[in-house]
Amino acid sequence: MERTARGLLAPALLLLIFSAPVLAQDETFTIPAGTTLDVRLTTTLSTQATQNGDPWTGIVLEPIFAKGREIVPANSTVEGRVTYLKEPGRAKGVGEMRLVAETITTTDGTHWSIVAGLEDAKGAEGAKVTGQEGTVKGPGKSAKDAAVKAGVGAGAGAAVGGIAGGGTGALYGMGIGAAAGLIHSVFKRHKDLLLPQGTELTFVISRDTTAKKVTKAEASASK
Repeated sequence: MERTARGLLAPALLLLIFSAPVLAQDETFTIPAGTTLDVRLTTTLSTQATQNGDPWTGIVLEPIFAKGREIVPANSTVEGRVTYLKEPGRAKGVGEMRLVAETITTTDGTHWSIVAGLEDAKGAEGAKVTGQEGTVKGPGKSAKDAAVKAGVGAGAGAAVGGIAGGGTGALYGMGIGAAAGLIHSVFKRHKDLLLPQGTELTFVISRDTTAKKVTKAEASASK
């Protein structure tokens, strides 16, 4: 009787084991330090409207691979902050801004906390990235605009001088008008730094970052 019970129990246990859902092992992936992260801004930032500490968002342009698999697909969401901002000055000093990337969230729900510094910015007029901390500097004053203002000032001065004192007055008026135009240009404020939506930013991840790859089953269960 006991032998018969054992004989019936063994197949039942096997059936239970093989019919139970197979639990997937946790898969962890590491984004190594030095990995390039290409991002397209979905937020507009400027030294006129943005404040220090403001958040920004973007999407991943190029996927990242590890262990032969795509772990960060294109169109994953990137979030970060503005950590430094300086408005442009008048006589000197262009607008400056420093951005850091902090998180990546993939389309399947995997979340990465990253430390990444800015290396390049494309698509923003006159902007360039300088220094080890990745500071974006805005455009300075236009030399062409300064020349135009000086020329306009000289022309207006010559006209007034000509009316007042003939040929000699025109020459004096031209010089005074040109000087006034140049002085106006010197004390005119530099252009604001503007990073519009669509600006392409290149970050470099500065330290290894590990996250668990979220499976489709886990992603569905979390909804």
